[in-house]
Amino acid sequence: MSDVPNNVIEKEITINASKASVYDAITNPEKIVAWFPDAIEGSLSVGERPVMDFGEHGKNQIYVVESIPHEYFAYRWVPGSKHFMGDVLGVPNTLVEFFISEEEAGTKVLVKESGFATLPGELAERAFKDNSGGWEFMIGRLQKVFTTE
Repeated sequence: MSDVPNNVIEKEITINASKASVYDAITNPEKIVAWFPDAIEGSLSVGERPVMDFGEHGKNQIYVVESIPHEYFAYRWVPGSKHFMGDVLGVPNTLVEFFISEEEAGTKVLVKESGFATLPGELAERAFKDNSGGWEFMIGRLQKVFTTE
């Protein structure tokens, strides 16, 4: 286990859209490509292992853990590995969770990635640093999907 000073990344935004629309943008393979991976191969259904294609940044297989319509979506992946195509559940990985809630100002999305301390030392530190900035960038792109419609 790694000695990572921080084990959890949390980023939050509020979007002027319905919970259903936001959930769809996060869980629909045809819509997620507008803000997150360049392409996705496979289904984002619970128990599936689709591959997210990030272009020059590589491909990454995920395992979809849970999906509660309009409320919650979670998957496991190996962050920081450009081409991880093995069994994501057979190696140290992190859990990415999207919590969707209705607020007075709109729909709040909280993205939480946890489990960095389970990753090998150098990967843990690099993945935590990269994903801290990466999630900030990606949720900004998610928000833009709804401001440019």
